[in-house]
Amino acid sequence: MALTQASTLTTAPELKPISTTQATAARLASIDILRAITMVLMIFVNDLWSLRDIPAWLEHVPRGVDGLGLADTVFPAFLFIVGMSIPLAIAARKKKGDNTTTLLGHIGARTLALLVMGLFLVNGEYLHTDATGMSRTAWYSLSCLSFILIWNLYPVKVKPVVARVLQGLGVVILLALAFVYRGGEGEELSRFSTYWWGILGLIGWSYLASALITLFAGRNYLVIVAAWVLFCGLSMVASAKLIPLDSFLNFIPNPILGGTLVAITLGGVITTLLVQHYRQQHKSATLLLVLAGISVGLLGLAFVTRPYWGIAKLGATPAWLFLCSALTILTFMAIYWLTDMRRKAQWFSFIKPAGTDTLLCYLLPYFAYAIVDGLQIDLPAWMLTGGVGLLKSFVFALGCVGVAGLLSRNGVRLKL
Repeated sequence: MALTQASTLTTAPELKPISTTQATAARLASIDILRAITMVLMIFVNDLWSLRDIPAWLEHVPRGVDGLGLADTVFPAFLFIVGMSIPLAIAARKKKGDNTTTLLGHIGARTLALLVMGLFLVNGEYLHTDATGMSRTAWYSLSCLSFILIWNLYPVKVKPVVARVLQGLGVVILLALAFVYRGGEGEELSRFSTYWWGILGLIGWSYLASALITLFAGRNYLVIVAAWVLFCGLSMVASAKLIPLDSFLNFIPNPILGGTLVAITLGGVITTLLVQHYRQQHKSATLLLVLAGISVGLLGLAFVTRPYWGIAKLGATPAWLFLCSALTILTFMAIYWLTDMRRKAQWFSFIKPAGTDTLLCYLLPYFAYAIVDGLQIDLPAWMLTGGVGLLKSFVFALGCVGVAGLLSRNGVRLKL
């Protein structure tokens, strides 16, 4: 629908396009740093389950409650950053000579990888350990090991035949896990299935829709703005429950049909296009003013829509979409000013792997929890309580980043 609407906009003025000759320079330190900070926060908030007596505002707000915790802002921030990377990635691949068909293949392969990883991780949440014959931590460890074997960017010193064997081994492990899997409780056991798509799966569907729109929009960037408006509208329609359960539209995956997640991702696409436009004109101060104006507008939309559906991550409400988009843009503005304008990117070098080896960072906690479980390590209560517990979780997040950097330097780098 967004592309159909776009046919009426072909004569509209365009932003100055991102040329393929700029692809190398297009990678912004601020985007990598924002991604790194977001990943550190994601590992941190995902570890809060292990703590007690911590401030409620750090955690997720329960389903059905109108509110926002820090943990509720991390996932949308990551989605927004996925969108910010899309125009730069497309420009870089075009510079290498990729045509539309090749780009479509890359988008499809990356989406499939994210969906597969998301499904295996989410099935682990419902695993019946006795019926399957393995612990939950074992399931996660084997799944994540398979992801690394399949999607690792093997260094040139590894012979191609060895890399293919390792990738094949990863596929075999995943197939075996899917075959032996049993989920559910009691006697009502289920086979490997789509309970929901998982965080990585939700990212995959949002990436697919946003990347296709960006690719086919070409240099007509108003098409992308129109698509953002369309998906914001779908978010409101879904929140109002106006799409019947028997609607023909329900063949569309819910993460796309629901509108919210794709709108967040497209917001990131638009932000990068604006950054590129004003950077080419050497107008960074104007860029910050424009982004500030957009943030104010998004905050206004959050204020207007909140009375209808509330602010809720688990409900993927429009107010959550607008508020988290605004917060991410404001955070990006601060980082952009500090790193790309004031040249202080080195301040964040200690978390660089979280911005460049992000997926590996995301998977490492599963291995860490498996080690703790396997060795039956029980931390003392004082290390899991209050401020000390929060410090433990923060150090844990930084530790995962450090290990990811070490693995990356030794040939373990996931490339989708």
